[in-house]
Amino acid sequence: MRTTLSDDSRTDDAVTDTPRRAELPELLMLLNPAGERVPNAEYEPFVADVTGDQLASLYEDLVVVRRLDVEATALQRQGELALWPPLLGQEAAQVGSARTLRPDDFVFSSYRENAVAYCRGVELPDLLRVWRGTAQSGWNPYEVGMATPSIVIGAQTLHAMGYAVGCLRDGVDSVAVAYFGDGATSEGDVNEAMIFAASFRAPMIFFCQNNQWAISEPVGLQAQRPIAERAPGFGIPSIRVDGNDVLAVMAATRQALERARAGEGPTFIEAVTYRMGPHTTSDDPSRYIDPLQREEWAAKDPLARVEAHLREIGVLTDELADSIAARADEIAGRFRQGCVDLADPRPLEVFDHVYAEPHRGIARQRSQYAAYLASIGEAQHEGEQR
Repeated sequence: MRTTLSDDSRTDDAVTDTPRRAELPELLMLLNPAGERVPNAEYEPFVADVTGDQLASLYEDLVVVRRLDVEATALQRQGELALWPPLLGQEAAQVGSARTLRPDDFVFSSYRENAVAYCRGVELPDLLRVWRGTAQSGWNPYEVGMATPSIVIGAQTLHAMGYAVGCLRDGVDSVAVAYFGDGATSEGDVNEAMIFAASFRAPMIFFCQNNQWAISEPVGLQAQRPIAERAPGFGIPSIRVDGNDVLAVMAATRQALERARAGEGPTFIEAVTYRMGPHTTSDDPSRYIDPLQREEWAAKDPLARVEAHLREIGVLTDELADSIAARADEIAGRFRQGCVDLADPRPLEVFDHVYAEPHRGIARQRSQYAAYLASIGEAQHEGEQR
């Protein structure tokens, strides 16, 4: 049973060895589902500076991002968005890790890390542009230190690895963080990124949110052992953390950042959590999820344990809880209004920003499409009649 970083690959555990499979590494936990602190001499120092008021601020983040997620799901159901990938249940994994990062660190994510984007300062309407179909990208990555989401599963890990090697070459101590799900670990890109990151000792964190499902496929079908145990085979130390414990996630991420900034290379974090909603709003999880399993994970809710702890130590009063809920509703209202106010793109905008520099092929296609639009009387510019 381990909570510390591991460099051994544990190759003695055979896939078919059922008794050994029961011996799973212990999850790092600092706050249990009942809201009680769990002593841990190794990791407590990494969150020793988190006061009750600061934990209340993290709790507000958790409440807000859950409220935004629920609002976005409602927007999709009402026809305002084409699609939405819910993060319900994964708030602590995203907030706890994102709030540890410096502005000069850089995030490469999949499509579900909307809480990370919120913590990085992405404007509310920018979270929705792609899902409403009004833009090909949501925000300027350099303004917030976060690339726009990768839809290609696992590709962002290679992007992060390249950025991390660039940090080495530039002589800076910035860190690249790649977020991905358990399903992505079966992709070649993730494994290739780990090979290169280990070889170059890249300042990088592989942050896997194991939410138990790769769409409708349970994690046990593709991972006979904990996912974190794969990384040591590449020479990357790893840790399994309770992904519903915002303090444990923060501690594990801070340790990984410390290692990376000290030149000790990448770390693999497996945040064990649960996707409480559908894979996306086009999915029907009732077709494959056991409701009893969902109830079991609901009892480990990341928001409930922080609320219980804050009430126990006297920080979260009814007045403060009401204030946080009101703020979440106000932000959700701006989120909704920002969505419906997004302007439809002009037809010819599809050719903008395809290349960084002028490109003759794109110019030719733009001209031909403009001629086609003119031939059918379609407006080409904003403000024209259609």
